Amino acid sequence: MMGVVCVYAYNIPEGKSGQQVVDSLQKQMDIIGATKTGNFCVDCETYQSHPQNAQQRSIHILHNSEQPATCFSVLDSGTVLVSDMLFDLIMNTMTQAKSGREGFFQQRKGFKIESRGQRYELADFVIKIGSVSLMANFKGVLIEVEYCPSQVPGDCWNLMKEILQSIVGNTADTPPSYIKTKMDSLYTPADTINQYLEHFNAFRKTATPGQQNR
Repeated sequence: MMGVVCVYAYNIPEGKSGQQVVDSLQKQMDIIGATKTGNFCVDCETYQSHPQNAQQRSIHILHNSEQPATCFSVLDSGTVLVSDMLFDLIMNTMTQAKSGREGFFQQRKGFKIESRGQRYELADFVIKIGSVSLMANFKGVLIEVEYCPSQVPGDCWNLMKEILQSIVGNTADTPPSYIKTKMDSLYTPADTINQYLEHFNAFRKTATPGQQNR
């Protein structure tokens, strides 16, 4: 059973590289007494239905190391399908051409994106500092904070806000836009996936930072 998660993009100061920011955040975790508990990764691949279909549709396939046996599929409608890892094999089959016909879906080239980094625990909180890369190009830093004892965002937001503001500053004055619509709902792993997908789509639209930010 997971708690409530908030994911924020960290604003990289002018003149700082992504690695410098990550190093600084990791030092901050040591200072506040957080315990390093390994690494984490959230990744996303995007597929489109073949152009021969009347209406093109997209499907985003995401994995989260916190749920290693689970595959999350997000449809255009925002619906999240939760399945086991066999779904990856199904998608692979659906992209293959058969009997002279194109596959149902095709993988979008240059769209593979992931957030990867260190995982920390501090009392009832899990904190993750992720470097985001799109096809090996650095795009930014994402901060994930989970409050484990609660499953309703509205019940624990004020508590989460304190620790989030100490990490990301006034960006955390308000909940993430996705969470604002879920304050009184029971939180699920699919809500974490939707937050990451929002950030991933935003990073995909931005220009890749220069060499100095790598």
